[in-house]
Amino acid sequence: MENLRGATAPISRIKVSAKVKTFVLDTNVLLHDPQSIFKFEENNLAIPVEVLEELDAIKGEQSTERGRNARRVHRILQELLPDSRAMHEGVELENGGTLSVIINPYLLDQTQRSPAMDRLRAILPDLSKKDNRIIAAALFVQERFPPPTILVTKDVNVQLKARAVGLESEDYLNDKVPALDEEASYREIAVNIYELQRFCSEGSFEIESREAKQLFLNEYVLLRSDEGKTMPARFYGDNLVRRLKLPDFVKAPGGIPIRARNLEQQFFMDALLDDSIAMLTCYGKAGTGKTLLSTACALHQTHEDHSRYDGVSISRPVIALGKDIGFLPGSLEEKMKPWLQPYHDALEVLIPSKPPKEPQFAAKKVSKKKHKNRDDHFVAAMTAVQPSHASHNGGHGNATAIKPYERLLKSGMVEIEALAFIRGRSIARRFFILDEAQQLTPHEVKTVITRISEGSKIVLIGDPAQIDNPYVDSRSNGLVYCHNRMKGQAIAAHVKLMKGERSKLAELAADLL
Repeated sequence: MENLRGATAPISRIKVSAKVKTFVLDTNVLLHDPQSIFKFEENNLAIPVEVLEELDAIKGEQSTERGRNARRVHRILQELLPDSRAMHEGVELENGGTLSVIINPYLLDQTQRSPAMDRLRAILPDLSKKDNRIIAAALFVQERFPPPTILVTKDVNVQLKARAVGLESEDYLNDKVPALDEEASYREIAVNIYELQRFCSEGSFEIESREAKQLFLNEYVLLRSDEGKTMPARFYGDNLVRRLKLPDFVKAPGGIPIRARNLEQQFFMDALLDDSIAMLTCYGKAGTGKTLLSTACALHQTHEDHSRYDGVSISRPVIALGKDIGFLPGSLEEKMKPWLQPYHDALEVLIPSKPPKEPQFAAKKVSKKKHKNRDDHFVAAMTAVQPSHASHNGGHGNATAIKPYERLLKSGMVEIEALAFIRGRSIARRFFILDEAQQLTPHEVKTVITRISEGSKIVLIGDPAQIDNPYVDSRSNGLVYCHNRMKGQAIAAHVKLMKGERSKLAELAADLL
């Protein structure tokens, strides 16, 4: 071992025990959760020096969560490894484990040989790639020290390559929730016909303790009698279920009425319209109405006589582009428009350019004064943008008339939020919709939710089956993690939409393709 002095010195404090393992961390684990260093209990933790190089290349990303996390990891390591001796010998952590930085001597001295490194060079000959060098460092630890060695990485391809060279590898499991069940989107509770009649007349009903123990606070259920009669309800705790509080319809300013088209959408609308629920998570495949209903209910609550919110904020992660939105030309609104097009489509449906006349209102004449009092703050904002637009076009206002929903954006009633710039903000009296939340990490979702002030509401929607982010999956993404950790809280609720309402074709495609 004398000729491998650099090999033994960096990990001289490594613990040897039948119950202890050595975990080698990939860069993406530290970027995913900078606190992961403290979450491996009484095991050995090894960080290849190549990881420090990758962190150094990422730390300069000023407006991204990756850059912030890289800098956070650097600060943690600087505190834990304050001098050269600690860096070379390793340190003991407060949780009983050890932390070491690995320098692979086989890459420093090519004349040194070992069966593991020969196998690596035969299978993965290109050692200029950082991934291969990290796998090589893990193989060195596995070969030289007794405890079982496991490479922890969120990159599936690195896991496969590690296993190909005989190295055990796994995903970072600390923030993974239990596997998603494929059960129905709501529970059914059996009642007799007299109990159901009492529930209909009184609006509430006490269920058996045995049934109540299986429910979470604010969980939606369906009461069903032996005769097949049903009534939707929500569980309020203390064995009590209550009837849903739903209006006949919701309506955006100047738009058309929107009604729930199935039972699950009734659940969703009830939660969207209840100001006691500050956070709502919703799963749903394409076409189930997540976007349309959340937007309609949000706008409905911003133009009432006693509106709960000053406006609507909409955002979604920019995943498919592969680079920061700053590379796109134009203003922030123009940069975000391609990613927020589903909301432009929803607003076009809610507030069409020529809304159909409703027969029941056609014969009624409403005075201008009455109309102004009903929607004063909205109309003022809408008319404020008209003159500037007309003058910009040489006075021909009708030549290029903007769409009604575009006035919502210009008036500030609907605001586009870029997640890259949300840190440090305090969002008050806004209805915040975070779409495609399954693309975010748990830490990113936490960053967004902690921006929500009193009087605001946040709705996280998405489909856990459609994930493009390579570093999260159906059990570790921010949407399912948030639901799993927040369920049962008095100010949180969850709804799962199963039935597609976009079209028969869209429903068939979502189910069969």
